[in-house]
Amino acid sequence: MITLREPAYAKVNLTLDVLAKRPDGYHDLESIFQAVSLKDEILLTLGTGESWALICSDPQIPCDRRNLVWKAAELFCQETGFDPKGLHMEIRKQIPSQAGLGGGSADAAAVLRALNPCLEKPFSLEALAQMGAKVGSDVPFCVIGGTAFAEGRGERLRPLGTEGKLHYVLVKPSLSFSTPELFRKIDNSSIPKRPNHEAMTKALENGDPVQVGEQLCNVFEYAVLEDYPEIGRIKELLLSHGAVGAQMTGSGSVVFAIFQTEGQAQQAHCAIASEYPDSYYCTTV
Repeated sequence: MITLREPAYAKVNLTLDVLAKRPDGYHDLESIFQAVSLKDEILLTLGTGESWALICSDPQIPCDRRNLVWKAAELFCQETGFDPKGLHMEIRKQIPSQAGLGGGSADAAAVLRALNPCLEKPFSLEALAQMGAKVGSDVPFCVIGGTAFAEGRGERLRPLGTEGKLHYVLVKPSLSFSTPELFRKIDNSSIPKRPNHEAMTKALENGDPVQVGEQLCNVFEYAVLEDYPEIGRIKELLLSHGAVGAQMTGSGSVVFAIFQTEGQAQQAHCAIASEYPDSYYCTTV
């Protein structure tokens, strides 16, 4: 038997715009993704000689074929003809679920990266990302990581240059949203402000956290703030502790904030953690 370990990094959406609904029922999106150091760990034990099995440290996570980890492993074996001779999969969760952080997609991406060396790395990261698109829209970015501009459903990626490291505090309230419902609200609402992806790209290239904070924009917030004022309150709380920008990531419910220094971010995290225990300090990776 051999056990493989692979980190699965979370992502935040620095910008996120919802465009027209497509004939296939999905919406076109434009977003700037950034990987952050908050991560799950994936362990794969090959050669068990037993039926496939999946366990997870979070009891709320399904441990069967519904899980993206299982789907990714199954897809890799189908695409390559690889037989692991029995497979035991373990997810050690740190990334909260229903958060907008792409935890499930990150776990699936980690499986693809972990299995690739078993066949002496026949796939480039780009090819693995294309494979990952069959598992989920965010999986391609999670395979490649870094910072990227995403289009389509999120699967078309253009890597972006960045300077320096950003410091984040992430806050997960005890809320969760229906993503289809948020899309319906977006379709029936006028959006007062949309992201300026070009300006965000320049801010990232300059490595200026203040500029990055100023350009944060996620249109899903307009579908959330009226019904869930706690999201706005968390943003204000983070800003009151020195953040240079704060917003919800993805379709929520995590709110993240950017700070100019590690010290400021750590201090804010300590101050907020008593009220929001599901909060995290992390950096870009």
